[in-house]
Amino acid sequence: MKRILFPAVAGALIAMSGSALADTAVSAITDLNVRAGPGPQYPVIGVLAAGQSATLDGCIANSKWCTIAAANGQGWVYSDYVTADFGGSRVVLTQRPASADIAVVTPPADSAEYSDSYTGAIVAGEAIEPIRRPPAEIRTYVRTHRLDPVYLEGEVVTGATLPDTVELREIPDYDYRYVYVNGQPALIDPDTRRIMYVVR
Repeated sequence: MKRILFPAVAGALIAMSGSALADTAVSAITDLNVRAGPGPQYPVIGVLAAGQSATLDGCIANSKWCTIAAANGQGWVYSDYVTADFGGSRVVLTQRPASADIAVVTPPADSAEYSDSYTGAIVAGEAIEPIRRPPAEIRTYVRTHRLDPVYLEGEVVTGATLPDTVELREIPDYDYRYVYVNGQPALIDPDTRRIMYVVR
């Protein structure tokens, strides 16, 4: 799979020195979308690759959406898929201790209009190695046979599981099904409903 690296990584790492030491360094546990806002309805502006680090600016109160340093502004990530060091241990940001000193940030004004649009939730799973890059004809089929996207709470990552309510579409002569979830096409194992590959 071709890795698309989040363009602000170098800047984020530089920003971690000097006055930015109070910020928290986070690492992605899987290839993770970086979005223009705190929700699946926002466009993907980059990908934080598995193991790649960034600087956390803060998280929205009572939300799993957090903002990281990005080129010319902010990018937003879903905190189920990033870790940080708390008390000498790597912890998934969503499960951080209550005493963690993470800044609370305000969501953009336009994010409230989407709060009731979710039809279910993606169940976070263990990070898995995605399947090998599907053949070109499969990727072309998925891109040319677009579906209306289903918007679910969470983020589209390999290993996560879709709820039973999401209809999966067949691909001729191929074992996996596909769906456009949160604006992105993904290949799904029909038996487990796990996301096996995100078509980028």
